[in-house]
Amino acid sequence: MSHPAPLTPEKQLSDAKKLLSLPHVVVICGSTRFMAEMTEADLRETAAGKIVVKPACDMKSPHELWTDPVEAEALKARLDDLHRAKIRLADEVLVVGDYIGDSTRAEISYARSLGKPVRFTHPEVDPAA
Repeated sequence: MSHPAPLTPEKQLSDAKKLLSLPHVVVICGSTRFMAEMTEADLRETAAGKIVVKPACDMKSPHELWTDPVEAEALKARLDDLHRAKIRLADEVLVVGDYIGDSTRAEISYARSLGKPVRFTHPEVDPAA
């Protein structure tokens, strides 16, 4: 007698999203130098009926939360962890911008390792192209 394989957490999440009739979830990735483009992509994806999650902190712009270098480094690590969680939550990744840095490259690799589809506003920068 064969038994069905136990559900993975990813499959459970996917099934729960379907049961809740949640719209497609898109996570936006890219360099924070493209924050304006990310906001535009957020608008377009939202208008298309999708739930959008994206970076909310641009640590290249001055802010009291990251004026102290030690605190800024700890915050950057927490934000990286948070963004990987957003990737796990999402159904798809949208990479914004015409430049791929090390952090974005790592996010793309992580998303692909999870089997997430990755879309690009500038397909020519796809590291797999």
